[in-house]
Amino acid sequence: MMRTITVTIAFLFSLASIFGQAEKAKLKISHLTGDFYVYTTYNTYEESQVPANGMYLVTDNGVFMFDTPWDTTQFQPLLDSIQLKHNKNVVGCIATHWHSDKTAGLEYYRQQGIKTYTTVLTDEWSKKNNEKRAEFLMAKDTSFNVGQYSFETYYPGEGHTADNIVIWFKKEKILYGGCLIKGVDDENLGYLGDANVTEYASTLKKVQNKCRKPKFIVIAHSDWKNKNSLKHSLMMAKELKKKNAVTPSKS
Repeated sequence: MMRTITVTIAFLFSLASIFGQAEKAKLKISHLTGDFYVYTTYNTYEESQVPANGMYLVTDNGVFMFDTPWDTTQFQPLLDSIQLKHNKNVVGCIATHWHSDKTAGLEYYRQQGIKTYTTVLTDEWSKKNNEKRAEFLMAKDTSFNVGQYSFETYYPGEGHTADNIVIWFKKEKILYGGCLIKGVDDENLGYLGDANVTEYASTLKKVQNKCRKPKFIVIAHSDWKNKNSLKHSLMMAKELKKKNAVTPSKS
């Protein structure tokens, strides 16, 4: 009898372990370099679980976030994880375009006393599409100084959306590209429903000219460890432009 109970308990623990491993964590935090971290949440897109990467920076004056979690259940867990890991509060957050995988948490974080930012253009699109909006708006490219770090927002033109911006850390050579830049394993530029397919290539070229020789390129939905992602995205954007070029009709 005792042996049966022991075997049963062992079996139940084994099942729990198997199911625990099978269920993917809802929030993942990875170290990028120095005080920079990439966080990943997940959501369902076209019946598949899709990762969404954001980034945060730990400074002497608190933690600054770039984009919000896509998964609405992870707004607070991310704050809790940052507090537990670094013993610091989040003081600011910038969303890089109006889609919900970047803006979903803006209102929640604003309610927590965190300063939230988007461009005026992003705010216009967010309002138009009933997405969450930031408290502070940037009318032009803006430089930030947070603790010992500085970075700047850069609007290179239309691409993934009409309002997409990137974040450039010139000293550290870190480019936060968001959804504008795709991974080296991607075969296309992803969702193009709000994209400018004719301007996408020139927009990426402007990013390439502005953010020279990045050591790291953090992108939204693919592996961010390969810095050839910008070059690969530019190649795909050029091909996309050719496909969408208007062929003159013969008179």
